[in-house]
Amino acid sequence: MKKHIPAAMVTLFLLMLWQGAAMGVNAAYILPSPVQILRRLWELRVPLFTVHLPATMGVTALGLLISVALGLLLAVSMDWNEGLEKALYPVIVASQTIPTTAIAPLFILWFGYGIWSKVLVTILMTFFPIAITVFDGLKGTKREMEELLLTYGATKKDIFLKLKLPTALPHFFSAIKMSVPLSVIGAAIAEWLGAQKGLGYFSKRMMTQLDGAGVFAPVVLLSLVAMVTVGIITVIEKRVIRWRKEL
Repeated sequence: MKKHIPAAMVTLFLLMLWQGAAMGVNAAYILPSPVQILRRLWELRVPLFTVHLPATMGVTALGLLISVALGLLLAVSMDWNEGLEKALYPVIVASQTIPTTAIAPLFILWFGYGIWSKVLVTILMTFFPIAITVFDGLKGTKREMEELLLTYGATKKDIFLKLKLPTALPHFFSAIKMSVPLSVIGAAIAEWLGAQKGLGYFSKRMMTQLDGAGVFAPVVLLSLVAMVTVGIITVIEKRVIRWRKEL
């Protein structure tokens, strides 16, 4: 637990600074204090936890699962065939130049206010780090090791399974930990721009009522869920990748 003490101290200091600034402003609709946000979160717990949180988590989970499958497929394909790398890599990079706030309304226009418009926004924001990070991991194997396996009669499949896959596994977990917060942000942005339920939608509704604490409450909830998810993935990573030192 000692390694978490510095982070806890910095977090406590920032919260105290925030509380002091909010008390100085003395306008909750502009800058609510952490105490006011926690109180509002408790008051809104029923709609947040029973309606809006499940809606956002459904979008996040589905979008992240599709992003993982798509990202792995692209990474392995580009590593397997150099021609595919030259064809796909620029397109993958170009996909990230599209502003999310510009494309999200189009998804809503095309697919309506249902789940798929928001899932597509989430996929657009999360498949890129998975594809590129895993691809870099696959390409990070030493050429000498590949040549050594070839001298022992290993096939391309053997090299991938015995050498490249273990090398890329840490990169995969890093990509997942990056993608979890992005998937939450993507779902919230899509809900903010057009939805009938979800934490992003709820935050926007609170803003129209000038309820500053109500705006921050779902944001805090999203942050907590993302941090817990990343923590769970970190624990899984430590159990799966046993050949690495303490992460």
